[in-house]
Amino acid sequence: MSRQLIAGNWKMNGLLGPGSVLAGELAARASAGTPPGVELLVCPPTPLLYPLAVILKDSGIALGGQDCHAADGGAHTGDVSAAMLADAGCTYAIVGHSERRADHGDSDAEVKAKAEAALGAGLTPIVCVGETGEQRRAGETLSVIEAQVRGSVPDDIGAGGLVVAYEPVWAIGSGLTAKSSDVQEVHGHIRGLLKALFGPESGAAIRILYGGSVKPANAAELLAVPDVDGALVGGASLSAEDFWAIAAT
Repeated sequence: MSRQLIAGNWKMNGLLGPGSVLAGELAARASAGTPPGVELLVCPPTPLLYPLAVILKDSGIALGGQDCHAADGGAHTGDVSAAMLADAGCTYAIVGHSERRADHGDSDAEVKAKAEAALGAGLTPIVCVGETGEQRRAGETLSVIEAQVRGSVPDDIGAGGLVVAYEPVWAIGSGLTAKSSDVQEVHGHIRGLLKALFGPESGAAIRILYGGSVKPANAAELLAVPDVDGALVGGASLSAEDFWAIAAT
């Protein structure tokens, strides 16, 4: 099995000064060695990507974008292509985060196209899926997740692979965390889908992250759940101490 992936999604937080300090703190910690069996990734706002790439160079900490456009270039004001992310030093790209789906109307088809663009640029896409609180209360969690996985994951992941992140929308930034049994049920369902789509071996090798108010206090319990191969961390990734504590769990 691949190393656990602990990914920090900074969202729309951080200016160059504080962001550089945070990246510098992480790079300094990584210089003494990253936790065994763990890969670290930070996904800062787009304007910080290249400056942070310089700071994180040779630290072993990977860099990722928070979104990308499906097109290689063109008249798409305000958007960023996957090739631009790669050129800035990224090796990952988050696509389909619930905040993009809700705030910008990203559909499953658009998320799939973005993931394909990321793969084409040599990036590993992190495809996010997750149900709302209303959908969970209606007993629709697994059907919603299945539809998102089938609609958002590329048909051919190639040698570069991909990552899937399960983030229950109702838990993101709320302080609420899904029960371990609920996480296990959803991750197990996603694993079964990935094996059905890509075959037993390839489906088993795809990392599935859990996200949704992951913090040092609950990381150990969540990361011990079967088929949880890491975490997509939001608010706690803005603290070097908290992010490192999660990685060292």
